[in-house]
Amino acid sequence: MLSEKQKLTKIINLGIEITQVKDIDVLLEKILKEARKLVNADAGSIYIKEGDTLKFSYTQNDTMQKRLPVGKKLIYSTFSIPINNQSISGYVANTGEMLNIPDVYKLSGGLPYLFNKRYDDLSGYRTQSVLTFPLKTNHGDIIGVLQLINGQNETGKVIPFRKKDEPLIMNFASTAAVAIERAQMTRAMILRMIKMAELRDPKETGAHVNRVASYAVVIYEQWAAKRGVPQPEIDKNRDVLRMAAMLHDVGKVAISDTILKKPARFTPEEYEVMKRHTILGAQLFAELYSAFDETALLVALNHHERWDGAGYPGYVNHCDGKALTGHANNDGSVQGKRAEEIPVFGRIVAIADVYDALSSRRVYKEAWDETKVLEEIKVSSGTYFDPEMIEAFFACLDSLRSISERYPDNM
Repeated sequence: MLSEKQKLTKIINLGIEITQVKDIDVLLEKILKEARKLVNADAGSIYIKEGDTLKFSYTQNDTMQKRLPVGKKLIYSTFSIPINNQSISGYVANTGEMLNIPDVYKLSGGLPYLFNKRYDDLSGYRTQSVLTFPLKTNHGDIIGVLQLINGQNETGKVIPFRKKDEPLIMNFASTAAVAIERAQMTRAMILRMIKMAELRDPKETGAHVNRVASYAVVIYEQWAAKRGVPQPEIDKNRDVLRMAAMLHDVGKVAISDTILKKPARFTPEEYEVMKRHTILGAQLFAELYSAFDETALLVALNHHERWDGAGYPGYVNHCDGKALTGHANNDGSVQGKRAEEIPVFGRIVAIADVYDALSSRRVYKEAWDETKVLEEIKVSSGTYFDPEMIEAFFACLDSLRSISERYPDNM
């Protein structure tokens, strides 16, 4: 257990850390994880305000996590609840008041809110102490709710959350709310770029890019953990990878409608034009101001490279699309990158993009059956895809299915 001085120092340091996280999904996970650490909570959830509802966005539960095999992540469904006084989280969002409840099964009958024990009944988990507080910006706007579940003492026994921790956690909540607001603005700007691409290419939807980006992060985590990549490095890379993966096909905005919206197979000449979207996308991030720019450039340029070297655009100068010195074939074509010559993030997004394309309905095809999709992914290991990445893909398949449900095409 941290001392009061240690907690205060921790909150100050966390304020600096979380403001450096740019992607909203990565940020929400970090906020929930760190808030739980501050008060030694076994579990917790975070809700984000969307209109008159709260969207259940992330959850963590150490007890439930320990029941899973090593390397597996907790799977959960998202849902929305109305902002009113009938639920604990709805009440906090509606009133702006914090609630510190020693035992939610012993609420008095005179309170306006109730505890929904459906999750406990389904999972076998016993919720007891609950600390729920609003995520309020500097302007006083409530943008979400953070709920911490089952405070624990040094021996792991569930206890009520301490009153003296309330000011500390509220201080952290204020910093977290500001960070969330900024991250939401960053996501909104990225989605505006996606909508611009969607005006040109109907396949480039917000749902599609959110799925591809989320798939990429999960595959990367699995692959990196197996390789022994330090957790701080994984966390840093997750942040930039998710944003960059959303923009993997942004270069298509510069491709002619005649080609981009063609409902039939491309001619060889049209295909060559289409392939240039990788180079055009990379050019958007050519002025490297941040790690995000560098990652976005690598993803845009390399997500159609193949493990066997038969992908594109190959070894080109992204500024002009010409073959780099020493990488032109005798017939003038460009040598493709192969195996580990392809940047890691390019290899990952390649899998995520193809998986989503095969699994989704398009104007020119129906969605493939999952069995057929997985067979295609499997047989492409070692030719199209990095075999090690494919192992990571299949190891986290449950998480990928959950992501697909979270971002349906009709959203």
